[in-house]
Parts: sequence; C-alpha cells; structure tokens
Amino acid sequence: MLAAGAGTRLRPLTLERPKALCPVGGVALVDLALARLRPVVAGDRVLAVNAHHGAELLDAHLAPGIHRSWEQPEALGTAGAIGALRPWLGGRDVVVANADAWLDPTLDLAPFVDGWDRERTRLLCVVDPARGDFGDLRYCGVALIPGPVAGRFEPVPSGLYEVSWRAEQAAGRLDLAVTAAAFVDCGTAADYLHANLAASGGRSVVADGVTVGAGAHLERTVVWPGAEVAAGERLVDAIRTPRATVLVRETPGGGDHVAEPPRHGGSGCLA
Repeated sequence: MLAAGAGTRLRPLTLERPKALCPVGGVALVDLALARLRPVVAGDRVLAVNAHHGAELLDAHLAPGIHRSWEQPEALGTAGAIGALRPWLGGRDVVVANADAWLDPTLDLAPFVDGWDRERTRLLCVVDPARGDFGDLRYCGVALIPGPVAGRFEPVPSGLYEVSWRAEQAAGRLDLAVTAAAFVDCGTAADYLHANLAASGGRSVVADGVTVGAGAHLERTVVWPGAEVAAGERLVDAIRTPRATVLVRETPGGGDHVAEPPRHGGSGCLA
C-alpha cells in the first residue's frame, strides 16, 4: 500500500493529517484501500504500508499485523517503496495499491487477480480520454507486478512508470485491464470532495459527533471529525476541518481552491 506521499496538492488538508488518513464517506482512504485488497490476499501478514509524511499518525492508525516500511529521510516514490521491501517480499509477486485512489467499494478485485498471467505487469485502468496515461486509459491505482520484476527495483527515489512501465509498454508487455467502476484520484481538494460525494450519492458527509448549529445549511460539503459548523452558517462545495475551511471553486482535476479559517474560531490555514 503506497501511503508515503506528502499530498502537497491537497494542502491545507494534509497539514492536519496524511492523505491516506483523509476520510471519504467517513472512512480513511487507507482503510478503504486495505478493505479492497484483503479479499485477494492471505491475511494482514502479507500486507505492507510504506510511510513517510505523517508516519506516526499512520502507524498509530494501522492494525498491528500490517508490516510498516519506514521511508527516511526522504520518500522513495512508487518504485523505490517496493525496492525497500525486497527483503520482506522474498521474491513474491506483488499487488500494489495507491492509498489515495478511491474506487467504488463494490469493486471486486478477484477477477483482476485471477485473470493475471503472472508474467506481465498488469494495471487496472478506467476509460478517461481527458486524463489518460495510456491512450484513453487512465491507471486507477491497483497493479500486479511479477516477483522477478519487483525484485529489480532499488530502494532509491524512483517511479514505477519511469523505471518499469514505460519500457514494458514500449515492448508490448504491459497488460491493461479495464474496469467500469467509479474511480477518483484524491489528489486535489476538488477531486477529494468529488470522491466523498460519489461515496455518499451526492449528499454532504458530516462526521459523527460534529456539532452543526441551528439553521446551518450544508450543500455538497464534507465535515471532518472534531470540526464545528456555526449556527446559520452556509457551506457549499466545501471541506471543513478542525483548523480550516476549503472552498472548492474548480472542476475535478483542477488546481485552485481557497482555504479560510473556520468561522467558529481556531487556527485556520490560508492557502
């Protein structure tokens, strides 16, 4: 499970918690990703999570049986993360998942895994001509990598596309499997909000225990645990955290958002 990224495009949210712990539909992204993997692996003992940004918070959150791979002093990237795990992997085949990829929870990975030839790297993709990585196909955060291929990755900062997938594609050895499942890469505030609305069916997502004042109006809004919404406050296309309010004024995949202090007080962050 790739969960070491700093989430710079998702700031100020990732100033409060690592991206992997940002909740979608009330559940941390890393928990959603692990739940997706568990049916196709043999228990937590074969699950590993790499950690760098927010490592202590992530460590405290994860179940004890999950292997931790600490990346210090710098994050190693997607290929370097696997390289650092070579002794633990012991030559085994690898399923790699991005913690920040939201996929419809009904997606069953069993056909994706069972149909693998164990010789070629296999990537799960969706059709997305606007943001395709391989023609009209966009990688959606789950990959199967043969043990011999994974065993060549070095524990140095490097990306999977640069050190492996580009050459595999050029040689015709990249197996691209297409799913119709809904997918959102939670890289920006707009995409993160979009994932929450996809998970909730378009309704605002308010964490349990949050105080919402009388007459407050919430529309397409996410409210994190520990946050508050003042009486009469109006939040539309927004993300409220204990420390900041992010007002999304962009289309999914864009780059601009506005962050302001919560109206109920606190140390708000300005982007």
